[in-house]
Amino acid sequence: MADNKKVSSEELAKIKEFIDSIKFGSVNIIIQDGKIVQIDKSEKIRI
Repeated sequence: MADNKKVSSEELAKIKEFIDSIKFGSVNIIIQDGKIVQIDKSEKIRI
């Protein structure tokens, strides 16, 4: 992986935070030109 395509520690921390904060759902990472440009979290609440 080239230096300009490395995932920053801030990005990894945000991804981990999203994963840790949901019980049911998904985390989607949007990449453009080899860089993370967006991180989405979708959470399902079971009733």
